[in-house]
Amino acid sequence: MRSRPGSRLLLGLLALAAVAGALGLGIAGSAGADPAGASAFRRAVVARGFDSPVHVVSTKSEPRRLYVVEQRGTIRVIERGRVLRSFVLDLRGRVSRANEQGLLGLAFDPAYATNRFLYVNFTDISGDTRIVRYKTDGTRVLPRSARLLLRVDQPYANHNGGNLVFGPDGFLYVGLGDGGSGGDPHGNAQNMSSLLGKMLRLDVRRPASAPVIVGLGLRNPWRYSFDRATGDLYIGDVGQSAVEEVDFTPRGASGLQNYGWNLYEGSERFTSGEPGPGQLVFPVFEYGREGGNCTVVGGYVYRGTARPAERGRYLFGDYCSGIVRSFRVVSGEAREVRTEPFRIPSLTTFGEDAAGEIYAASQDGVVYRLS
Repeated sequence: MRSRPGSRLLLGLLALAAVAGALGLGIAGSAGADPAGASAFRRAVVARGFDSPVHVVSTKSEPRRLYVVEQRGTIRVIERGRVLRSFVLDLRGRVSRANEQGLLGLAFDPAYATNRFLYVNFTDISGDTRIVRYKTDGTRVLPRSARLLLRVDQPYANHNGGNLVFGPDGFLYVGLGDGGSGGDPHGNAQNMSSLLGKMLRLDVRRPASAPVIVGLGLRNPWRYSFDRATGDLYIGDVGQSAVEEVDFTPRGASGLQNYGWNLYEGSERFTSGEPGPGQLVFPVFEYGREGGNCTVVGGYVYRGTARPAERGRYLFGDYCSGIVRSFRVVSGEAREVRTEPFRIPSLTTFGEDAAGEIYAASQDGVVYRLS
């Protein structure tokens, strides 16, 4: 039976949330709230001048570096607050740029300090998804080291997903959208014969192994992350026309997870029919398109040291409105839901550094630190 952990109440608070965001006030979630005006996070500019940044990534072996993925096909570095001139990787001419395509994701191998492997997710010139492993010399990618791990045909130019994240189990997780267009016209998300609309698990220790489907029913998972302290998975899944959602899967959840699309948009029924396999679960949080919202951007659970009282709070936002929200998950429900007292115009992604501090990027080319 699919549970509904406070999602109806959260939808009812949407209009209030938009007003609270403009005034810099917090609002309550399904149970409990911070005192009014107690928002702890602020934004500060780290660097400017990027070309459509879509991902901010770090690796524990290089605590003073942030890697910024640019949609055009390049990766640049911020080191000690300074943007380095050289590219770590330059795939311009090899990636497509139409609509939601491009170089979309980057992940460092857990053993990067010794094996120097990194992984990228991009759409090639045909518009198809490629997951490729490269080796670096510690500064730049070695072009001849490229190894294709996965290729997935994309029928349309949108809903590519694009994120890459290593889980606490050491596997690489690849979230793919439903193939694009609108409404999942080919029924990919609930079809286990398709890799589209799925959360895939890759064993990079066996590069020739097939991907394993661990989740289905995704529309366009635009940024997902594992809580570095608990191993819980948070997914920002972009809605069709009415509801944006954040999905939550606790570490240790058994079996296949079915996030509902295209039978459900958030907790609302979207089409008739029977779901595919797996445990059908509702979002832990959802919101509507009021106040200029249009596209959820998944974020991270804060585990830094700058704001100890905020540890355990999940931050996420919306591309169109620029609103940033946060909440805690308690007993499987979003609690202490809060709208932060700032907006990030054209928000594309969040990032996390080696110390657990959180960053955000704007399509306008600005990288911020949230502290």
